[in-house]
Amino acid sequence: MEVIDLRPRGYCHGVAKALHIVKKVIEDDTYPRPIHILGLIVHNKKITEAFRHYGVISLDDPNKSRLELLDLIETGTVIMTAHGVSDLVIDKATKKGLTVVNATCKDVTKVHDAIKTHLELGYEVAYIGHKNHPEPEGILGIDPSITFLCTKMDAMNFQLKDPNKKLFVTNQTTLSRYDINVVLDVLRIKYPDLLFDDDICDATTLRQKAVIDQQPVDLCIVVGDTLSSNSNKLAFVSKHERNINSYRVEGIEDIDPAWFKDIKRISVTSGASTPTKLTNEIIDYLKSFDYNDQSTWQRKSKLTHIDILS
Repeated sequence: MEVIDLRPRGYCHGVAKALHIVKKVIEDDTYPRPIHILGLIVHNKKITEAFRHYGVISLDDPNKSRLELLDLIETGTVIMTAHGVSDLVIDKATKKGLTVVNATCKDVTKVHDAIKTHLELGYEVAYIGHKNHPEPEGILGIDPSITFLCTKMDAMNFQLKDPNKKLFVTNQTTLSRYDINVVLDVLRIKYPDLLFDDDICDATTLRQKAVIDQQPVDLCIVVGDTLSSNSNKLAFVSKHERNINSYRVEGIEDIDPAWFKDIKRISVTSGASTPTKLTNEIIDYLKSFDYNDQSTWQRKSKLTHIDILS
């Protein structure tokens, strides 16, 4: 079985920065203990588990906002994740006397700044994103007037609160072009003069382009967490843009050898929050895999928490 290693893959600059920040806080005793992360520093459970070995407490509850999660922290250091938070969260953490460390990705900060600027200029703002993701939560906390749009139906039902205002539209950084256009195309019919700021991050765009432009293969494996929006989008793009069947796996243990019956060529990519050693382990496994030799089917990771964070 031929294995095609798609590039780029692995950490984007925002993830690399966030992980560097957490490691720095762990190593620097001047940061008050305990160390909390408000949410998951990046969307990869294996990274979260690795940091737990160093005493880092990740607070994540899909039923609670970042503001509510802060109620669980009384002392120490709190790290804001790469996905960004609103100023309300920063202010509350500061008033609680916590040491605040902000690991927000610069691409997300750019979206925050653009929205604030256009609100000040008198625009009405609509934001395209996915429900139950921390990045939109941070955006919507900027101002209650921001309209959150997830689907084509949302766009069809959208109306300017003030018809005398101009419309500014932007988006979650980890979406696919397809996700955005489904909503944006409807808005442009209704409001042809709208101002759109395309804020898909470069890392997301380049990884999706690599999947779209790949050589013909029988199957595409995407290594990434269930919660990783950009990883899920890579699998989506493979299926919908190239008609290449795709599976997203969190690690080698998620692989089903039955997938590879009659498969001759396979490609592998990974989300922007996936450790490189995790993807390399899967690539090595696939290169040595032989469907007719069940001794090559064994799937057990040899990676430690030190490997995951290295």
